[in-house]
Amino acid sequence: MLHRVIYASEAVGATGASTLSIAQILGVSERNNRRDHLTSCVMFHQGHVLQAIEGGRTDLDRLIRRLLDDPRHTGLRILGDAPINARRIDEPMGLCADPAALLDRLGLNCLSRVTGVEAEVLLDIRKAA
Repeated sequence: MLHRVIYASEAVGATGASTLSIAQILGVSERNNRRDHLTSCVMFHQGHVLQAIEGGRTDLDRLIRRLLDDPRHTGLRILGDAPINARRIDEPMGLCADPAALLDRLGLNCLSRVTGVEAEVLLDIRKAA
């Protein structure tokens, strides 16, 4: 059975603020996600992170434990954690382009207060774009 976990957190330091930090995160995450049969999409915006991850329960739990210990972000909060019938994310590690435009479509200006329902809508909007 597949599951989807969506979390939000606050970036620490330059995490997500520079092209180099994003490239490093995407590279390592893509390799790890391929190994663990996970698919994922991440959004960085104004010092905040939003990520949706899909895969098997054991692999997701292992990743969440690693994320909780990752010093590149803090305040990790799970917005959604549910079984799914099919994946909505195709790539091992995707980056949401133009997060400000996606947030604007929902009338949001920041990820700091995004809800689980809003995160799911962002995932749908991203997929439709």
